[in-house]
Amino acid sequence: MTAIELPNNNSGTDAVTLADSRQLLVYNHVLPPEGETKGARTPLNVSVSKDGKTWYAALILEDSEISQYSYPSVIQASDGLVHIVYTWRRERIKHVVVDPAKLQLKEIKNGEWPK
Repeated sequence: MTAIELPNNNSGTDAVTLADSRQLLVYNHVLPPEGETKGARTPLNVSVSKDGKTWYAALILEDSEISQYSYPSVIQASDGLVHIVYTWRRERIKHVVVDPAKLQLKEIKNGEWPK
């Protein structure tokens, strides 16, 4: 394992190696404010890599000023679908199912999530 060039706000992440050998990462794609060690826990994003070095934007699970989308956990089921659970605004646990074959990947340049 080595460090990657994606921003993170010092919040939890989770990843899984998919059946097709790609890596899927769930994390907050945001840096903390300058001089701080922690930041807002929004947005909550999904990125995919073919080699563990170059990452592509795949999905924004949550993005709100209310924040607090954190502590993700991710698995791939035997049917190929990816199941992601995370804390939703510290009020409940949210479950999202994603078909990784349908993700449209966009290059992340200079740490900026593509529009």
